[in-house]
Amino acid sequence: MDIHQIRSQIEQLDSLPTIPPVVRKLLGTIDSPKLSLSEIGGFVSKDQALTARLLKMVNSPFYGFPGRISSVSQALILLGLSVVKGMLLGVSVFEMMEKTMVGLWEHSICAAMAARTIANKKGLGEPEEVMVSALLHDIGKVALKIRFVEKYESALSIAEKEGVPIRNSEERIFTVSHAEAGGWLAQKWNFPKTLLEPIAYHHRPNLAKHAPIQTAVVHLSDILVRARGVGFAGDDLVPRVNNRVWDCLSLSESDIRDTLMVIEDAVQEAEEIIV
Repeated sequence: MDIHQIRSQIEQLDSLPTIPPVVRKLLGTIDSPKLSLSEIGGFVSKDQALTARLLKMVNSPFYGFPGRISSVSQALILLGLSVVKGMLLGVSVFEMMEKTMVGLWEHSICAAMAARTIANKKGLGEPEEVMVSALLHDIGKVALKIRFVEKYESALSIAEKEGVPIRNSEERIFTVSHAEAGGWLAQKWNFPKTLLEPIAYHHRPNLAKHAPIQTAVVHLSDILVRARGVGFAGDDLVPRVNNRVWDCLSLSESDIRDTLMVIEDAVQEAEEIIV
């Protein structure tokens, strides 16, 4: 397939009739660069289910604001537009994640919790932003599966039968992987580089120019969740951590153990958020 055609199809995700109406409207709304806090707050507040899921996530113990955020407007003020937009996407598309592959939501939410833990240990100024990029790091898998159902099933089949990473089988069929597809979406949605690069380069963190530390965090979080066998991300393989990531993050054994414990606890958290 021609890469330009694939990108065009991916970027029109919000126009698909199979997308739930509220998600379709959300996707069509958030790509406006002129979107204001009050506009997105008003949009979300009109949907009780979406509001409940967002507030459940931001008030979860692992997020850091347990029981302290009572409205969408408050969440927007505390966390900022980019973070809330990302979280809304996460809680909105979890059903599509599960339809793409059972276990993808658990993998994603646990990667998000792990990323926030590592970001805090590194003293990053925007740990919530890193968390959101980890939550959405596999959004490209959802887009590819929704747009190209049979071809993506073939990619999953190749990964299973040949024991290769899902990104390799995706590249064989589409010439691009879910990481590039996710990067296209992040760019279309006007996400800042600190969100875009961890999504686009979570398998190749050495390519990140504007957000190398954030990308390194998401790269490591993805692999740690795979190593713990939590959820399912398209294959059962645990890739090696990029050497530059170890050098960039300089985490201790204690830091890694703490992060693995968070991943264990996050499994229950994932189930509670989507109920």
